[in-house]
Amino acid sequence: MKNAEIVRSKIITFPHGFSTRRGGVSNGIFESLNLGMNRGDDEKNVKENYRRFFAACGIETGKFVCGKQVHGKNVLIVGAEDARAAYGYDELFEADAYVTKEAGVPLAVFTADCIPLLLADEKNRVAAAVHSGWRSTVLDIEKYTVEKMCSLGAETEQIRACIGPAIGRCCFEVGAEVIEAVRELLKDEASELYTKKDNGKYMLDLKGVLEKCLLRSGLKAGNIELIDECTMCMPDKYWSHRYTLGERGSQAAVIMIPAE
Repeated sequence: MKNAEIVRSKIITFPHGFSTRRGGVSNGIFESLNLGMNRGDDEKNVKENYRRFFAACGIETGKFVCGKQVHGKNVLIVGAEDARAAYGYDELFEADAYVTKEAGVPLAVFTADCIPLLLADEKNRVAAAVHSGWRSTVLDIEKYTVEKMCSLGAETEQIRACIGPAIGRCCFEVGAEVIEAVRELLKDEASELYTKKDNGKYMLDLKGVLEKCLLRSGLKAGNIELIDECTMCMPDKYWSHRYTLGERGSQAAVIMIPAE
C-alpha cells in the first residue's frame, strides 16, 4: 500500500500537512490523492484518501472541521462540536478560515491553486487553517485570522505561519482589477509584487502579498515560511484548477493541536 505524499512545514511541529496528488486510490482525472468531496469522485476512494492523508500527517481521528469556501473573510472559532467525517457538503457553514484552541480537532481547507495557510502558536496552543485565494487575501483574511487567534490567547510574536503550495508569480496572470485591490491593501509595498505584460494583464506574486499581510499583522519575519512550489508548474504533483481547466481533484491542508 502506498503512503500519501505530503509536504510539511519546517517551523510548525503540531500535526499537520499539505497534500499532493500522490499516494491515493482515485482514478481518471482524480488520480490519485483527491480530497475533494464534491467533485464527482467515488466516495469510497475519497474516504480512503483521507485516511491515508491524515495518517501521513500524524492525525488519527476521522473527523475534522471544514466548510464551504466562499472566497470571503469569514473566520470561525471552532471546536470538537464542529468536526465531521468526510463525505458530503450538507449543512456546512460558509467560511474560509478556522481557528481553535481545542486539542484533537483537525482544521482543513481545500485548494487547487489558491493558497493554503497554516498557523500555530505552539506556546499558547492555538492553531488556524486558512484558504486564501486572491479575493480573501485582498480582504485581509490573514489579519482577521491572527486577531481571532489572539482572542483565544495567542501572541503575535509566537505565531508561526506556513504558506503552502499554490500558484506562483510565474503563472498567476490577473487583470487590472486584482492589481488595484492589491494596491489598495498594501499601498507602496504592492509595486514589487507584480509586473505588467504586453497584453495588459499582470503577473502577481500572491504568496508575497500574503506574506506582507502577515508581517503587517505582527508576525516575525523568521516565523513565516513560504513553500516555493507552484501548483500550475507542477501538475504531476499538485492539482491546478488553471492547468486542468477545472477537470481535477483537490488538495487539502490540515493542522491539529495535539494532546498535552
